[in-house]
Amino acid sequence: MAAVELAFQERVSLLYLLWRAEQRGKRRPRRTWVHQRYHRLSLAQFEDLLSRVGPRIARLDTNYRRSIPPAERLSICLRFLATGDSFRTIAFSFRVGVSTVSQIIPQVATAIWDCLVDDFMAVPSLGDWQSIAEEFQERWHFPLCCGALDGKHVQTKAPPNSGSMFYNYKGTFSIVLLAVVDARYRFRVIDVGGYGRTSDGGILANSTFGQALRAGTLHLPPDQPLPGGEHRGAQPHVFVADEAFPLRRELMRPFPGRLLPLERRIFNYRLSRARMIVEGAFGVLSSQWRMYRRPMELRPEIAEKCVKATCVLHNFLRCLDERGAPAVRSVAPAVVEPLHSLGRVAANNSSREAVLVREKFMAHFSAEGAVTWQPKE
Repeated sequence: MAAVELAFQERVSLLYLLWRAEQRGKRRPRRTWVHQRYHRLSLAQFEDLLSRVGPRIARLDTNYRRSIPPAERLSICLRFLATGDSFRTIAFSFRVGVSTVSQIIPQVATAIWDCLVDDFMAVPSLGDWQSIAEEFQERWHFPLCCGALDGKHVQTKAPPNSGSMFYNYKGTFSIVLLAVVDARYRFRVIDVGGYGRTSDGGILANSTFGQALRAGTLHLPPDQPLPGGEHRGAQPHVFVADEAFPLRRELMRPFPGRLLPLERRIFNYRLSRARMIVEGAFGVLSSQWRMYRRPMELRPEIAEKCVKATCVLHNFLRCLDERGAPAVRSVAPAVVEPLHSLGRVAANNSSREAVLVREKFMAHFSAEGAVTWQPKE
């Protein structure tokens, strides 16, 4: 029994002690490497994040007890996001109560989102959409593309009395993360909390982004000709998605079927090449934050907070420049407000205009917009 208690005492958060040692001016070998493995953030990134969220998560000392320092509160939350361990395991590691961990994690996750979203995931403005379209053209050779759209099922434990609302086609229970990703694998718009049983098209229809896209209030750049295709007329800026989403004027999906003509296969190849950016972003997200590797035993509202925190942390880590300083926006972008009374969204009935736009892109990719590595036969 004494050996068990001794082992329990030694399972103190190593990273918190390293951070305290750094504050005292001590030096320990490989502390940055250990910090990266434990928190998924380097020591400098941890301190930067702490400076942003520390005032929000700090608590006052009382006459009866000292409060848990902000660094330890942040460490507890990051350790959960990085591993997905149970609250009891986290409590053992930090020598705090399970109920304390259950309160700290949603509080800190909310603070991370509130403190970082304006700088690292604000709603894109007109200039932001134009910049994203230029990067997609430069990096992925898809012109007039403002982002790649897709959904990800985040596994959770079945909530009580939820029936089959969270049961998805994969045979698990989940909530849905719907995301728009730019050409640099950064999340620009997310919607979290959709029922697992709902299709990607249904999630899009019920989201604020989908409603704004349908109503034309996303502040997308004006129509312009495709590069070298002025004779085809001005075309809209679009988002690329897979076959689970409907075809719209501003939303391109691949042609269905397998035995397709060459022009359609070329279009599907070019669209899939650009769309894989969102798949890659989801892969980086789940590799960085291992809570996605196992079902989360959390209530749906707390799971939503954790998912939002990891998404904005993903952008926070990717937006560091070569010197390690975050690139902060200087201009507040326009805000997209939720819309109401939009009516039913038809998932399978594409408008004639949307079909014509896709055909113009298809013709462009087979003519003046062709690249050497696309299919030739």
